[in-house]
Amino acid sequence: MESLVDEEPEPLRHLGHLLRRAQQVHLAAWQREVSRDITSVQYAALAVLERLPGSSQAVLGAELDLDRSTIADLVARMTRRDLIARTTDPDDRRRNVLELTATGRQTLEALRPRVHGLEEVLVGSLAHADRAELRRILRAMLAEAQRDGLLASE
Repeated sequence: MESLVDEEPEPLRHLGHLLRRAQQVHLAAWQREVSRDITSVQYAALAVLERLPGSSQAVLGAELDLDRSTIADLVARMTRRDLIARTTDPDDRRRNVLELTATGRQTLEALRPRVHGLEEVLVGSLAHADRAELRRILRAMLAEAQRDGLLASE
């Protein structure tokens, strides 16, 4: 006997389609509720650098699961916008370290309440337990993808 999911018409029965649509909803909600200027990835970079000041570009890339060329482009754009500063590590001149600038800190603090409120916009109709279960399932999916080498950090 087929599951109820299999009874959905294509493409609604496919997880990839649903994940892509969910990402579209997230992007639209982010631009409406949080920022049209700072992307969710840029926000995540600011949050990581607040938590791990002085991180290298490689560490930031690993934290965000971005490949080397993508993280290099992200850092360059954020440096041009004065959100982060890139300096040479005094102990290892081959290594650059990243820090939040004053503008980056102000941006992070200004956006943080909006980012926290975004969950209500995205899943406000779900019960707390369902939200927790959704997070658990997505984290498990990402952990499996990492084990399978599907993520950029691999």
